[in-house]
Parts: sequence; C-alpha cells; structure tokens
Amino acid sequence: MKEKVGILTSGGDCPGLNAAIRAIVKSGYEKYGMKFIGFKNGFRGLIQNNFVELFPEMVSGILTHRGTILGTSRDKPHRFPENGVNVDKTEEAIKNYKRNKLDTLICIGGGGTLKNAYYLSKAGINIITLPKTIDNDIPKTDSCIGFDTALGIATDAIDRLHSTAMSHDRIIVIEVMGHRAGWIALGAGLAGGADIILIPEIPYDIKKCAKAIIKRKKSGKLFSIVVVAEGAMSKSQHKILSELACKKEKFVSKSEKIKAKQKLVEFHKEHLSHTLVITRQLEELTKMESRLTILGHLQRGGTPSAYDRIIATRIGTAATQFVSAGKYGVLVGLKEDKAFPIPIEEIVGKINFVPQNHPWIISAKETGIFLGD
Repeated sequence: MKEKVGILTSGGDCPGLNAAIRAIVKSGYEKYGMKFIGFKNGFRGLIQNNFVELFPEMVSGILTHRGTILGTSRDKPHRFPENGVNVDKTEEAIKNYKRNKLDTLICIGGGGTLKNAYYLSKAGINIITLPKTIDNDIPKTDSCIGFDTALGIATDAIDRLHSTAMSHDRIIVIEVMGHRAGWIALGAGLAGGADIILIPEIPYDIKKCAKAIIKRKKSGKLFSIVVVAEGAMSKSQHKILSELACKKEKFVSKSEKIKAKQKLVEFHKEHLSHTLVITRQLEELTKMESRLTILGHLQRGGTPSAYDRIIATRIGTAATQFVSAGKYGVLVGLKEDKAFPIPIEEIVGKINFVPQNHPWIISAKETGIFLGD
C-alpha cells in the first residue's frame, strides 16, 4: 500500500515553508504515489484533527508564497493550553494520527518543533522533521529554511541605515533576531559593513565598544553602525546568567530547580530591552547622537530567497525518500548539498552556536569589525 503522510508547520513563520510543503507533496505524489493531509496551525491541528487534504494541484504556484498555507502555532502536545491550564494532549495527537491512518508525520520547524516531535516519536509516531529557523541554530546541518532570506533582509536594512548614519554623523544601533545564536547579526553585519557586531557567543564590554567608536571618530569616520543580536549580553550580564545556570544544575530538590529556572526566565525577560540600554550607553559614553532600529518580525516576512527555495526543495524531496525508505525519528540535514538523516535524539535541546574560530568571526576581526570583547 502507498504511504499516507501528514504535514504540519510549527513555531515561528518564515520564508520557504511553502516551498518545502510543495516539494514534499509534488515529489511524494509523483514519484511514490503518496497521499497527503496538512494539519492546520501546527500541532494544534493534529490535536484537534483539523486538516486539509493536499494534492499537487493545491501546492502548484506556492513556491514563492510567503508564510505557510497550513498556518502555524507554538502549541505543544504535552503542554496544550486549555481553560487557562496546560494539559497533556499526547494521546489525542496519537489518536488522530491513527484515525487518519497515517504512516508518517512530517514536522517542519525549529528547536521547539524538534522537542515536540521527539516526544511524539517516543510515544510511537513515525516522525520526520525538516529544519526551519531564521536563527540557523539547529546543529549538524549546514543551513535551515528561512535563514538566508532573513540574512538578506537584515543586510538590506543595514545598507539603508548607512545613509542616515553618515548624513547625520550618528551611531545607528540595529537589533536583529537571534536569542542564543548570533548567525544573523554576524552574517548581516559582515555583509553590511558594520563597525561593531555584538552576538550572544561573545559577551561585550560597553566601554570598549565606546572606545572603538571614539577611535573611529578621531580617524575621521564620524558615524558608526552597531549590529546587535537580541540575545547579546554584556560581560556582567553573562556572569549573572552563568551563575544562575550553574545553580540550576547543582540544586538537588525539584522546588529549588524550579526556582532557579524561574529566575532564569525573569532574567531573560528583563534583558529584552537591552538594545535600548546599549544605545543610551553609547550616546552617553561617546557624546554622539545615537538611534536604535529594531527589525523584529520584518526578518520573518517576504518572498523566500533563491537559496531558501532550493534548500526547502532539497530537504522536502529528501523527506519523501526517507518516508519511502522507512527512516523515521530523524531530521533531514544538509551537508555540502547532500541530504542525510540525523537522529532527533542527537540534536534535540541542542543549539548550533557560532564557534569562536568560525571563518566569519576571523574575517570580521581581520577587516576591523569590533566584536565587543
């Protein structure tokens, strides 16, 4: 019998999701005769059995479309919000998987989606996942759907902000996405000719940043572009976070672990407005007019780049190959354009940080970009 496959998109939206859906449905239908249904709004659709049948005719023409035709959410099967409390709906998800006589569930998403998929895989569902995140922070794969487009959008914004920085002799601080990994900030800053790039992997010293800007001014460069990942933090903040994380691991009792975890959450919430603080600090220390631009969800929107369309198509078609071969419990990774299966348990909960010796780091330093340390 031909396989019947469910598809869902989960977590934050990004360009390239529709390209992946299209690739899965077209390749699976044409090559293997598979049937497809798409669950609406991520795992919520699986729990509520809200789906639509997918045919090649339905996905024709969506290669360049923005967002996802299936919708998305951040709902978790094992912690599903209901009447103000979180309820375990894993059994409902499994029931609907079986009710629809599915052979496989393909989940397109980032780190949170990987965790949800891992739990469902352990519960007995045949799972295949595709890496999607503009943060590019999923380990063991060269790239993730959405990253290249977001990188291009951030670079374009830096290009545009150069003119106002130069015209007014200002410091322009640009906040880009990247909670714990600095790929967008580093890549866009490198491509956009930033003067300072601050990423989560390298805690910064704000006084040294100010000195770097003053040095530029003395040399006749009267403006500066500062690109900041939203998860970047100062050396003092990093010390506090490290201490909290260390205490969380050392505590034995469950109640103490919960308290430590809550303090970590509170720390991150307080830290959300840090780019405004950075902007004010730089203005005070340098005596130069400073302005802040937060790109926010602009980075998630728009038409997918050519590269994102290609990788979405590559891993989408590879997913149907894995379904046909019975390779479950894996993420479809790419290395040098070759698709291969990565066991989910090897990467769930892990993050692809920017290595200190990464070529982008080295090139940034060798071209005079200051990285805050």
